[in-house]
Amino acid sequence: MAQYRQNRIAEEIKKNLDRIIREELDDPRVNSTFSITRVEPSRDLRYAKVYVSVLEEDKLEGMIKALKGAAGLLRHALGSTLTVRHTPELNFIGDKNIAYGLHIAGVLKQVMGDGAHSPQDENNQPE
Repeated sequence: MAQYRQNRIAEEIKKNLDRIIREELDDPRVNSTFSITRVEPSRDLRYAKVYVSVLEEDKLEGMIKALKGAAGLLRHALGSTLTVRHTPELNFIGDKNIAYGLHIAGVLKQVMGDGAHSPQDENNQPE
């Protein structure tokens, strides 16, 4: 039962925090091409790890610094939207999974385009 509540609160934090960052945070290091990939609250809901991904990998470090600097403001704004006794302290972590996935997709596309033949092509060739 507790895991279900943790997951529900994690989704609420993710949804509300995304909206708050986009609408209320005025920092040039925070660009609009970010995504909160997941939120992992602690068991007692006092802390939450927020994983943030950016499409442009070189801007990730600056964005994480900006979010860590604004963590108090974000926590306060989040507290007014959540109905929990204690608003969790936010720890922002850079998530490079999307950039890694794009890299792997590019490598696969390059490999498949260079010398891969489908079995259907081999069957249609004259002998």
